[in-house]
Amino acid sequence: MKAFLMHERADFDLEADPPPLSADLTQDLELGTLWNAMAAGDQFLFDVAQRAMLNGLTEPDSIGYRQAVLSDCLASPAAVRGLYDLAVTAVEGERKVFYGLFFRDSPEVILHRSVEVLQFFTGLLKNLRTVADEQAGNFRSAGFTRLFSMLSAELSDEYFAEIEAHLSTLRFRRGVQISARLGSGNLGTGYVLRQPREQGWRDRLPLGGRDSYSFLVAERDEAGMRALSNLNGRGTNLVANATAQSADHILSFFRMLRTELGFYIGCLNVHDRLTGLGEPVCFPVPLPPSAEPDLAAHGLYDACLALHTGTTVVGNDVQAGGRSLIMITGANQGGKSTFLRSVGLAQLMMQAGMFVAAREFQADARDGVFTHYKREEDASMRSGKLDEELSRMSGIIDQIAAGSLLLCNESFASTNEREGAEIARQITRALLDRGIKVLYVTHLFDLANGFYQQNMATALFLRAERQADGQRTFRIVPGEPLPTSHGEDVYQRIFAADLDRSAAR
Repeated sequence: MKAFLMHERADFDLEADPPPLSADLTQDLELGTLWNAMAAGDQFLFDVAQRAMLNGLTEPDSIGYRQAVLSDCLASPAAVRGLYDLAVTAVEGERKVFYGLFFRDSPEVILHRSVEVLQFFTGLLKNLRTVADEQAGNFRSAGFTRLFSMLSAELSDEYFAEIEAHLSTLRFRRGVQISARLGSGNLGTGYVLRQPREQGWRDRLPLGGRDSYSFLVAERDEAGMRALSNLNGRGTNLVANATAQSADHILSFFRMLRTELGFYIGCLNVHDRLTGLGEPVCFPVPLPPSAEPDLAAHGLYDACLALHTGTTVVGNDVQAGGRSLIMITGANQGGKSTFLRSVGLAQLMMQAGMFVAAREFQADARDGVFTHYKREEDASMRSGKLDEELSRMSGIIDQIAAGSLLLCNESFASTNEREGAEIARQITRALLDRGIKVLYVTHLFDLANGFYQQNMATALFLRAERQADGQRTFRIVPGEPLPTSHGEDVYQRIFAADLDRSAAR
């Protein structure tokens, strides 16, 4: 049995390695905030969310498959949470089935424990089939339709009756019947476990002659007990292994069901958080990676900022169809970094098959998402900030490929403007020539204006909006680069009030 809720024809791999440089991506986009909201305190859900978002999809059909499953989850959250709880009960309950302190690897112990686990699973499978029968009509996605059809077909009443019969037999309440023959040195060989024959009323009465013989092992005959246990183990070894494999097969199904539903439970959790704040969400429109660069959004906002502050945040509109370079400039503390982060988050959420934090969102899928953000001064003083920036960019260049997305935030601002602009210009040109989409937040006027003066058809220039009185609206609008970042506004806001109070004294 397979769940196939994350991929149409494959299991979700929770053990998959994250892509290169994912630690920087996690830090720069503050992904931990989003994953914590998805996990709601559950480390397992955190791990599932992390793997799903870092190892995103690139094909629109695959993304759409997950979106359809998630849409069903949003329409019937109680049913989905109930299914997830069943899977958790199965996985956690299996661990609690007693294994025994001694002889845990003996066929007898393995058989006994496997029968108990299968009996436990049978009850849960019945509940699972009941949910499938009751809820099938409420789900429309290919993933859930297939899952419920499979459960109804494979978990029939006849199937459960057969399981119960086999489990009753495997308890061997009337003992174990084993046949063998003598081999070399009069040692037993060819041990075969026999089907217990039905006991009739004649067998219960002391009538007729004896067709078999028996012996008793004394209570304190440890050697005799070991020999008898060894004999029993030889006969039950194959059936013990087969029963254990059956239990493992069902357990693997419940584990995968738990893992794949866990992603959607995380989505439900963060959906409840965002909509509870009054923030909009939408299913994005993914385009193939081979399409021309595209980014179109209405009301796009930083989901992590909303989750962190617990309040609504300003959303932005952007139309960047056919643009492989988006340069963002403007006033300090005007929302540039927040906008950059909102784009990165939306890209990752879209390619994970999630909804995104916007009223509308459309973008081409990218083969990889990388970030190059400014860092604080190296406390160990082993290298200067420019050396550190160049080293990180070199690491990105080693990993990035055509069709990727790079988000730069104040890159190479640690040196003088002329030198920083020239370094950034050459790197950006090389990246664009290689087919990489670049979003660049910068205060380097020489860099931004240099690209602006080229009148590139594939470049879009945005600017953090500033009102005439210096107030920030935190909206990002189209606009040419300006030679000032209006740092005096920040100075006035922070220090002017203190100066006024001092003068009044």
